[in-house]
Amino acid sequence: MTQQVKRAFKYRFYPTTEQAAELSRTFGCVRLVYNKALEERTRAWYGEQRRISYVQSSAALTEWKKTQELAFLSEVSSVPLQQALRHLQAAFGNFFAKRAKYPRYKSRKKSRASAEYTRSAFKWRDGQLTLAKMAEPLSVRWSRPLPQGSEPTTVTVSCDAAGRWFVSMLVEDTIAPAPAANAVVGIDAGITSLVTLSTGEKIANPKHERRDRARLAKAQRDLSRKAKGSANRGKARRRVAKLHARIADRRRDFLHKLSTRLVRENQTVVIEDLAVRNLMRNGTLARAISDAAWTDLRRMLEYKCAWYGRELVVIDRWFPSSKLCGTCGTIRGKLPLNVREWTCGCGTVHDRDVNAARNTLAAGLAASACGDGVRPQRESSRTGRSSVKQESQRATAGVPRLPAGEEVNVDSFGNGGR
Repeated sequence: MTQQVKRAFKYRFYPTTEQAAELSRTFGCVRLVYNKALEERTRAWYGEQRRISYVQSSAALTEWKKTQELAFLSEVSSVPLQQALRHLQAAFGNFFAKRAKYPRYKSRKKSRASAEYTRSAFKWRDGQLTLAKMAEPLSVRWSRPLPQGSEPTTVTVSCDAAGRWFVSMLVEDTIAPAPAANAVVGIDAGITSLVTLSTGEKIANPKHERRDRARLAKAQRDLSRKAKGSANRGKARRRVAKLHARIADRRRDFLHKLSTRLVRENQTVVIEDLAVRNLMRNGTLARAISDAAWTDLRRMLEYKCAWYGRELVVIDRWFPSSKLCGTCGTIRGKLPLNVREWTCGCGTVHDRDVNAARNTLAAGLAASACGDGVRPQRESSRTGRSSVKQESQRATAGVPRLPAGEEVNVDSFGNGGR
């Protein structure tokens, strides 16, 4: 059954000199309005214990435009400024709901330069996009067509540190579910092998950052030697930014292809709920973990499974997938990271990663059969263990272990081939 989803299509465009100047002014005004509104809200909250609503911030913006100091805010489109206030309102909503930290000020050097336009601030006609305050349409490179019959509802224009301009269009798209598949797969994330599948296949880690590390180090040394504020320093900074952009683009492309393949070939995908932020505290492995981008891979699997009618099961991070013998069920006491192969007391020789992927699959299918949710919810107990792990341990107690080299039969776990 098809479903309607909101989907963003991102394209690169090449603005004229006038358009680049107009957009740069808009970016600066958006940042100023956001920071000034945040300052007012912070003063009211910490000084008077009073909350300021979006309506009050919008009224304050109108008053700012009437002052001589901030009269230039009237020279750009008002819609991106109003959207900045809405984004701030959403940030405070997440803060008060304890979903995020207190909103931070936007930095000119570090924050993403962007502006969001709604329907009233752009014109879409004959496949051309014209923004408010501009006489000519943007020169967009249409790398792929928009869904037939759809028009953008929101347009976000941005410029990255490498000086590349992008426009992201939010449209309504119809997603058809993928044909049903009989296969299921468990995934163990790693560094040497980016992912190891329960089928025994190991997908090598491309290590995009490591491949360009020498070029990046040279560019950063050149940047450090340039005088601050000079034109040469600006050129050197853009060279560094282009290298980072190249690494990020190649990594993203690889993860998209990998996640699409996994979702297309399998009806059920089981992964582990890794605490990537905590793992990044390991100074020895932090750089390699960051380059692997496990969080991005999980995010892609989540929305692609939802789009194409697949089931994604996430088991608890505390499940001993690596130390559990998939044949006899014995849990090994200690298993250092440098041990990549180990022998159980029953005589079974385990490849650490393959064994972990197969145990992850078994636990995920058992938890799915018990009706546990996809996202494990933390309990408020001292142990902090989730219900998925507990249900997985109870359910897998009666599930036959997976002999090494044997494929999984979905029906044997009682989930009807989901």
